[in-house]
Amino acid sequence: MSATAPTAAPSAAPSASSGSTAHPPPADAARSAHTGWALLALAIGGFAIGTTEFAAMSLVPFFAPDLGIDAPTAGHVISAYALGVVVGAPLVAVLGAKVPRRTLLILLMLAFAVANGLSALAPGYEAMLLFRFLSGLPHGAYFGVGALVAASMVAPERRAQAVSLMMLGLTVATIVGVPLANSLGQWAGWRWGFGVVAVLALLTAALVAMHAPRDRVQPGASAMRELGALGRRQVWLTLGIATIGFGGMFAVYTYLGSTLLEVTRAGPGLLPLVLSVFGMGMTAGTLGAAWAADRALMPTVAGLLLWSAVSLALYPFAAERLWTLLPVVFMIGCGGGLGAVLQTRLMDVAGDAQTLAAALNHSAFNAANALGPWLGGLAIAAGYGWTSTGWVGVALALGGLLFWGLSLAFDRR
Repeated sequence: MSATAPTAAPSAAPSASSGSTAHPPPADAARSAHTGWALLALAIGGFAIGTTEFAAMSLVPFFAPDLGIDAPTAGHVISAYALGVVVGAPLVAVLGAKVPRRTLLILLMLAFAVANGLSALAPGYEAMLLFRFLSGLPHGAYFGVGALVAASMVAPERRAQAVSLMMLGLTVATIVGVPLANSLGQWAGWRWGFGVVAVLALLTAALVAMHAPRDRVQPGASAMRELGALGRRQVWLTLGIATIGFGGMFAVYTYLGSTLLEVTRAGPGLLPLVLSVFGMGMTAGTLGAAWAADRALMPTVAGLLLWSAVSLALYPFAAERLWTLLPVVFMIGCGGGLGAVLQTRLMDVAGDAQTLAAALNHSAFNAANALGPWLGGLAIAAGYGWTSTGWVGVALALGGLLFWGLSLAFDRR
């Protein structure tokens, strides 16, 4: 199955004398409704993944003492999940090359449900470490395969928008899911934060089974063909844009809470508000960037990287006051629209190795999630202050623009 399956032949148009063009034919309306339900199912899976990925960070103060570990050690639990994403994305894509995409999505969500359910029942630190690693394994492959399924249900000129609707679940999770999971964890116990995600994953598996289009394995599909993506220069350049260019956003996001307390001098009660504003920016950026990418993909990538560089440069100057910090945090969040755009770019450059390339996109973003905070931490440790993460972010965004320039240059050869 290709990344963009051909649309069904349109039904006969009404005659000019009928004058009835206000509503789509019933078959088109039914197909549109079915596509909408399928995209909603995929988005719920993204919501579940986004909730557990970000909420786990906020639940550290609660599960650390319960598991008999300190906060720095509990941070290894977060790293275990990220490692699972990096390892699982290419591994699942290659091993699942001969599995229909709908079936693979269902299996991934069932595995995600089991792993998060086990996380909720973890008896100790070692078990928690293992279960969070297992929880991360389906993450990248789910988004990669889900993006291909979403793109296959719409016309080629609407691929980026379809992918953005699927990834909208992830951005909405930063606004709604994370605060709710954190509140539930505080009220009923941290284990419920992971338990709810397991239930959402089961719901996703059921909805995907009901609404995702049935497909067949493409003739010639194999692990070796998927590995062919690793031999494509444009795939690596696109992954470079993601790893470097996205790192700047994570450099700021990771230390945003500390900056709010130490520089802005705001109370901890305002942190959920600031994080929600960031999530709103991600949501707006994802929708707006997808619309632009369907019209001019590579210029949209450059525009997002420049937008991120400017926003991150404003951050050190805006951090001292809440009323200036909030709009800049929103602007930085808008740069998150790069995710869906690069996912679409990979569909164009991966050839017949679509699944692996799509999944590697999320390995790249998790690599960015490691690179940005590490470099930001070095700047802070060197004595440049909490807001120095903004300048680290500027450098990374411009580094991503360098990879974009190389990719464009090779395109024109």
